[in-house]
Amino acid sequence: MAQMLTANRLIDGCVLYWRGADWSEDFAEGAVFGGDAEAKAALRAAQPFVAGNVVVNPYLFELKDGRPLKEREWIRALGPSVRPDLGKQADNPPSGFARRAAPDKPAVERDDDVSI
Repeated sequence: MAQMLTANRLIDGCVLYWRGADWSEDFAEGAVFGGDAEAKAALRAAQPFVAGNVVVNPYLFELKDGRPLKEREWIRALGPSVRPDLGKQADNPPSGFARRAAPDKPAVERDDDVSI
């Protein structure tokens, strides 16, 4: 099964994808590995970035039809799930991913601030 290599950038936690000799924030730019040997070689090649405190926790995940197989990787590729109208998920969702709608605004605005 096809795989990709991902990690988080240590300085800001941004999700990154391996693209051969470096990392990209864009899921679509990530390298896809068809075999286990190729995927494990990429994981070994990423280790200097771990040692250099550039990324943390690199790991491989499986793809099916060019999309992540597990929901965790969908969420990581699309961006934070708390505000789908902000960030990379609003600006430019990866190909093959559906754009998520912004949450509805409340019908009545409330001011819950209390002043004493």
